[in-house]
Amino acid sequence: MHPRPKTHYLKSLLILGGCLLILTLSACSSILLPSKITVSQSPWQSFDEAKTSFDRIIPGKTSVQELEKMGFDPFKTPNIKRLTYLEVIERFMPHQSMQVNDLDKPLQVCISARKNCYAYQISPVVSHEQRYGNVMLDVFNFRRRNRKEGWRFMALIVVNNDKVAYKLWGGEPHTLVLEDHKKPLGPFQDIKSGFSINLNSM
Repeated sequence: MHPRPKTHYLKSLLILGGCLLILTLSACSSILLPSKITVSQSPWQSFDEAKTSFDRIIPGKTSVQELEKMGFDPFKTPNIKRLTYLEVIERFMPHQSMQVNDLDKPLQVCISARKNCYAYQISPVVSHEQRYGNVMLDVFNFRRRNRKEGWRFMALIVVNNDKVAYKLWGGEPHTLVLEDHKKPLGPFQDIKSGFSINLNSM
């Protein structure tokens, strides 16, 4: 007759321990859930830094040597691609219906220079992915929430006879995508239903 209180005491401890474990996991969700960081190495730590460097380039004045000092050097700076004049033509004249005369004058002159015409393609990217939410639901695959955030800068610098002739830029100063995948049956459900919200299009 005496073991009953002890058994009841052990059950209470197990329940209490389980509650504490759940609370701990919930409080540390951002630490325990996986994350992923993707960075294309470049001298610029943000979109604004890359854009500021790009704005310092003056077509018709900035030389290749000055570009190198700004960080636009494919031989020293990672992830900068040098394009030939044939690739420049493909970029600005993707369709046969387009003619050289349709391009801006600096591009026309550059293309006519052939081998003296080339371009630098710059596309630094930073992306951070973080799973968040309830750890238990995530671990057992009942619900997984993911946040993807970052930026992407793209630029094309056309050079003629070692001097900048033309420049063009684009990109995404701030990307943010929220994903929410739900599986009512958790690990027993193979078909995933969910939705993805791209806040950049809103």
